[in-house]
Amino acid sequence: MNAQAAPRMASRTQKSASVSKQDIVQVAAQLLAEGGREALTSRAVVAAAGVQVPTIYRQFGDMRGLLNEVATYGFAEYLRLKAAGTLGSDPVENLRQGWDLHVQFGLDHPAIYTLIYGDPDPEAPFTAAVQAQAVLHGLVQAIAEAGRLRVDVTCAAQMVHAAGCGTTLTLLALRPEQRDLTCSALTRDAVLAAITTPLDEPTTAQRSQVANRAVTLKAALPEVTTLTPGERTLLGEWLDKLSRAEK
Repeated sequence: MNAQAAPRMASRTQKSASVSKQDIVQVAAQLLAEGGREALTSRAVVAAAGVQVPTIYRQFGDMRGLLNEVATYGFAEYLRLKAAGTLGSDPVENLRQGWDLHVQFGLDHPAIYTLIYGDPDPEAPFTAAVQAQAVLHGLVQAIAEAGRLRVDVTCAAQMVHAAGCGTTLTLLALRPEQRDLTCSALTRDAVLAAITTPLDEPTTAQRSQVANRAVTLKAALPEVTTLTPGERTLLGEWLDKLSRAEK
């Protein structure tokens, strides 16, 4: 190594050391927003961040680790918007508003949204996807505890997730001028009608009452401390049968 090369290498190393993990995530998020997933390569990130390739693997393990951090960083805005909203007394209305916020976030941040939901890995889901699922589960759980859920909490959450993601990704596949949010609203209302009961629905049918109460009790089981885990599991299986058979 000649005398001139050594200072240059030392300078690059010092610069890499001065770039924080958060700096790299922000640079990667900007690349994603500007060029989509295809623009987010290790070569592009190190060039834009002014670091060396080993820095990426030292900080994030691999590119999947970096993508996870970028998704979490981008999703933080969604969580801020969610926290800023005020939950009302009607849990079904809260879920309706949650749907609209989810879809709008996807339309406003298409690169982050497709990164999170466009190519899911069930073995290693992004942290952002897990966080979003937890938010959704909480909204559905509240409906069950209010006695207004027609189906099991897990099933209802999966239905809302599938319909919401499908709607958002379908809208993103269209040109902006072709997107009709009326379709989102109609899909949302159809799913809510399938999984919930109206606030003022008459409950004259005893079979429906039994099913709804079974779902409500199943939702409350995790809070029951007087039963052993085995007893809770067995009771949960019985309640599942009642919720399906009594409809």
